[in-house]
Amino acid sequence: MKQRAGFLYTLPQILWLLVFFLAPLCIIIAYSFLKKGLYGGVEPQFSLEAYQAMANPSILMVAWRTLRISVIATILTILIALPCGYSIARSSNQAIRLFLVIVPFWTNFLVRIYAWIAILGNEGFINDIIRWVAPGSAGIQFLYNQWAVVLVLVYMYLPYAILPLFSTIDKFDFTLLDAARDLGATRFQSYTRVLLPNIRSGLVTAGLFTFVPIFGAYAVPLLIGGKDSYMLGNIIADQLTKTRNWPLASAISMTVTLSTTILVFLVALRKPKEQKWVFDADPSAAMSAAGGR
Repeated sequence: MKQRAGFLYTLPQILWLLVFFLAPLCIIIAYSFLKKGLYGGVEPQFSLEAYQAMANPSILMVAWRTLRISVIATILTILIALPCGYSIARSSNQAIRLFLVIVPFWTNFLVRIYAWIAILGNEGFINDIIRWVAPGSAGIQFLYNQWAVVLVLVYMYLPYAILPLFSTIDKFDFTLLDAARDLGATRFQSYTRVLLPNIRSGLVTAGLFTFVPIFGAYAVPLLIGGKDSYMLGNIIADQLTKTRNWPLASAISMTVTLSTTILVFLVALRKPKEQKWVFDADPSAAMSAAGGR
């Protein structure tokens, strides 16, 4: 009876995943192995043309650019989120600071992008200040380049990194930092040799929560970037709406999905080992290592 009740509890979730996740994924997989239709869509004929077309140098160049932008944006996001999460964890008013982190989620994604356009645009807030300070200046072109895309991506996904880092740091025993300092470690050594190894799971989670959505970003490079900021998400959209090459769009989507899935599984396989090292480690040994040099 209990097993039946448990199955009934999970049935809505199973149906949701089947209808809105597994079924669309199966359709994309099937489309990627079919032939392109003459006027769009697909023809019921097995073909590997879509995967062969992915070897196009232009697509490979965009894939490399997407990977590079994603890695840079993820690293910058983690570097900014780490001190933010630490500050919130050590603060006495955590609720207020977490509220300020979550507030951007209440605003539409596109509204936040257009807000950055209003700030960085040729007639934007920053250029207005530049013209006021230096009359006659033509201003600076901040938009429509890769660094503008990276900046806005970091802003967009920063909360996704702050929250898991805060959750992990908040559980950390901060007396270990004081003990490491008493044993002779510098402030920097106590952070890098005691704090960081014990919050590694939070760092990994924050990296995944940031890298995976950035790797498939579409709206930010479309509205903020230029020709040199084209990413795989934009190619997928163009293949669906402009050239109407549904098999190629499906093949690229499957490649992106498979790549991120493999990354998540690799991290998941390493995570138990890392957690065992972190939580089973002797605190006195960690402190001695921090103060031994």
